[in-house]
Amino acid sequence: MTHMPRTTDRPAEPTPVLPVLSADVDPLLQLTYETQPPGGPGATRCLGHPRALALRGIPVMCTACRARRDWLLINHGRNVWIVCRSGNQWLEPEISRADFDALIDIPDGTTYPSVEQGLAALGFDGAFAGTYLD
Repeated sequence: MTHMPRTTDRPAEPTPVLPVLSADVDPLLQLTYETQPPGGPGATRCLGHPRALALRGIPVMCTACRARRDWLLINHGRNVWIVCRSGNQWLEPEISRADFDALIDIPDGTTYPSVEQGLAALGFDGAFAGTYLD
């Protein structure tokens, strides 16, 4: 059976917003809370993957723009999405959370308030459509 990458226009699930502590909380405690990286099963993590990506030996290609490398992988819970520079994205069931974890060398620790802001900051919102950034 041949695996074909799936393309969808559905956006990735937004990153949950961290709750704000009440006003009577120590400001230093608030700052410590806000600067901790998101963790746990509800965290959304992103990973740039500039090289070509193959799933079960089949190269990944965006069916919309034909990109073959320079991906952003987004992990939320058990799901992993692939995003190209044109902003096309799809849920990729062939990549598990364990596969995603194995790809992470040294996470940079940068956090964004939402997935959309992260996509824009990393250049995967379509602003660099048709471009490979090496």
